[in-house]
Amino acid sequence: MKSKIIKIAKENLADLVGFASASSFDKNDPIFKIFPETKTVIGLAFRVLRGVYRGTEEGTTYYQYTTMAVENMEETIMPKAQLLVSNFIEANGNIAVPQRRHQQIMQDENSTNPEVAYDSIYRNKKAENQLDFTATAVKCGLGEKGLSGALLTDDYGPFVRYCFILTDAEIEPDEVKVAHLCDNCGKCIKACPGKAIHENGEVNDWQCAVYYNGANGTKNPFMPYDAFADFENRIEIIAGEAKVTPETARKILDNIYFYPPAQHAYQCSICGRACDTACYMHLEEKGLLKKKFKTKFREREEWRFSLEDFEQPIPTP
Repeated sequence: MKSKIIKIAKENLADLVGFASASSFDKNDPIFKIFPETKTVIGLAFRVLRGVYRGTEEGTTYYQYTTMAVENMEETIMPKAQLLVSNFIEANGNIAVPQRRHQQIMQDENSTNPEVAYDSIYRNKKAENQLDFTATAVKCGLGEKGLSGALLTDDYGPFVRYCFILTDAEIEPDEVKVAHLCDNCGKCIKACPGKAIHENGEVNDWQCAVYYNGANGTKNPFMPYDAFADFENRIEIIAGEAKVTPETARKILDNIYFYPPAQHAYQCSICGRACDTACYMHLEEKGLLKKKFKTKFREREEWRFSLEDFEQPIPTP
C-alpha cells in the first residue's frame, strides 16, 4: 500500500511523500479529535516553482506567485492529489480523511492570515481542531522547522506547500529528519520588509499581513507617491518601520489598493515571501539543497526604490 500511495501522489505532482505513525502524536493532538481511529498520517509536499518568484524578484509582475504558488496549489493541485490517494485507500477498505489548511478560520479574535483578506476570516471558531501543519510535516519526515516557522526540505528549502491524509490503515512510518538545514542565520528576519519576524522567529501575523500586501513602498513598484496620505506616520509605514496593532493594521490594509487580489480571498503577495526567498538563497549558497539549478536564484543586485520618492510634499487638492 505504501509504495502505491507514493506512486499515485507523485504522478499527481506531489514531490515529497512521508508517513508518520499515530503513536508519535500526543493523545490530545487534533488528529484524534478529527478522526479518533487514525493509525497513520500521510504528508504530501509540493514544490513551489522558482520561476513564480521571478516577477517579484525583478519587480515586474506579481500575480504568478499568488495565483500559481498559492491559489492554484491550495485549491486545485493539492486537493486533487489528496483525493486520488484517498480514493485508493478507501478502495482498499480503509478510511481516508484529507486535511488541508482552512485559510479563513481563526481561533483567536485578533489573529489573521496574511495570505487572505482580513475581512474574509472567521474568528473565534474551532481552529484548535486544525492540525499544526509544520509540526505534522516534521513528524511525517518531510523536512525540519526553520527559525521563522517555515518547513525546510532537502530538495526545495522553504519553497513547498503541503497537506495531509489521516487514515486507519497501518503503514510503515518514515524516519523524522535530523535537523541540519537551519543554522539560525537570521536572514529570514532581516529580509522581511516590515520587520514582522521577532529575533526568536515568532511572526507577528498582522505586521506580516500589512507588508505581505505591499505597505513598504521601497519594495512596491505599484505604490503611488501619495500613498497613505491621510496617515500621520505614512513615511514610517512606507519605510517598513511602523509597528502595527490589529486595529491600525486593518486601517492600513483598507488603504492598500495597489494590486488586485486573486480569487478565493487570496491577497497578492507584494513581498513575494521575502523571508522564504532569503532562506532559500542562504541554503543554496551553502550547497545544502539537493535540487540544483544552472543559475543562482539571485544573479543581480536586489532592487529597491528610494524613500525620498515618497517624502516630497503632497499637493493639496
